[in-house]
Amino acid sequence: MKIVTIVGARPQFIKLAPLSEAMKRMGHIEYAIHTGQHFDYMMSEEFYKELAITTPNINLNVSKGTITQQLGKMIEHIGAILLEQKPRLVMVFGDTTSTLAGALAANKVGCKIVHIEAGIRSFNRIMPEEHNRVITDHISDLLFCPTLTATKNLVNEGVQGGIFFTGDITYDVILDHMGKVSSSDILDRLHLSPKSYSILTIHRSYNLDNPYALSGIMTGLEMSGRQIIFPMHPHTQQVMKSQQTKIPANVTTISPVGYVEMLSLEKNAIEVITDSGGMQKEAYWFSTPCVTLRTETEWPETTYSGWNVLVSSNPVRIYAALSGHIWPTAGPLQIFGNGNSAKSMMDLIDAYA
Repeated sequence: MKIVTIVGARPQFIKLAPLSEAMKRMGHIEYAIHTGQHFDYMMSEEFYKELAITTPNINLNVSKGTITQQLGKMIEHIGAILLEQKPRLVMVFGDTTSTLAGALAANKVGCKIVHIEAGIRSFNRIMPEEHNRVITDHISDLLFCPTLTATKNLVNEGVQGGIFFTGDITYDVILDHMGKVSSSDILDRLHLSPKSYSILTIHRSYNLDNPYALSGIMTGLEMSGRQIIFPMHPHTQQVMKSQQTKIPANVTTISPVGYVEMLSLEKNAIEVITDSGGMQKEAYWFSTPCVTLRTETEWPETTYSGWNVLVSSNPVRIYAALSGHIWPTAGPLQIFGNGNSAKSMMDLIDAYA
């Protein structure tokens, strides 16, 4: 069976890695399209080697222009490739512009669509990602959900495709790389001891594009007095510089680090402080408390169990979470599957595609 996979951002490559391996093992032919949506500083050959990812068959290099311009170009290019390759199905991941473009192109040329990480919702329609998720889910044929909550969301919306709880594909990757995470020397290189620091990331537009939000976050971090390590994305650095955002003395900025190195920093931190959906899950899997700089989350299960607290950009709430919040003593529940999602997904594809 020929399967076209469509990715455009670093987290999507991470999700693709175990599925590419499973496809090879099961004798399927993969044709991988990289839309080029994110010209990512870490999307180097070293990144591909680190995760054992096959280099994409083609890079569309669609990274410039408005979102609508990118979407149009992606649909045009992907549609032409699908007509040429004639795959049995098209696989898309998550909630980016590349996800939506791949699903729409596949729909228009009559290819079956598999959506990995289907059904997650923030219920915040201001987020472009939320629209991408909803539209993709409603035109997909096979919907692979990372949590039971995600399956319920799809049922409640009346989605007509085949809905399956497969667990979270990223959990497969975490388990596969646990040995590398434990042996990473990133703490030694940064002169850090385990559980002596917090790790921070900021990348959401509603935090970056709002000077008051950034100022509130930095004030809360400064009030906490916590030693905080901040691997700063170049775009985040550019925005903070343009807004003249003052970084507190207790926040140490460093260059971006590799995937395994970042996991090691999360695993050994006192808390993860982030507006990233992916890092909320990673913190949960490592039993590291998470302070989320948002008002909502796609992963409500992490908040129900007490391992994640939503603080938005409110400095008082940030300070309270870092200074006095009582975190659980019992380990996290296994709500994201058993780490065998790739096999489950490919078995379902073989049965239903």
